[in-house]
Amino acid sequence: MALIRAARTAQHLAVRALTAHGLAHPLTLALLAAASTAAARAWEAGHRVTDTHPAPVQRATRGH
Repeated sequence: MALIRAARTAQHLAVRALTAHGLAHPLTLALLAAASTAAARAWEAGHRVTDTHPAPVQRATRGH
């Protein structure tokens, strides 16, 4: 689970940097590289993509 946690954390940090600084900022690029590396390590360890990126919870819609 440590690899999944690392991949998720790296992804969240990269998204926050992207929002704050934009895509071309060096911090954003470094965090995106870290996120892709962490995801690749998790994949190589046998984790599925859905382990790192679970599907969003679907809310039931009420018919009126």
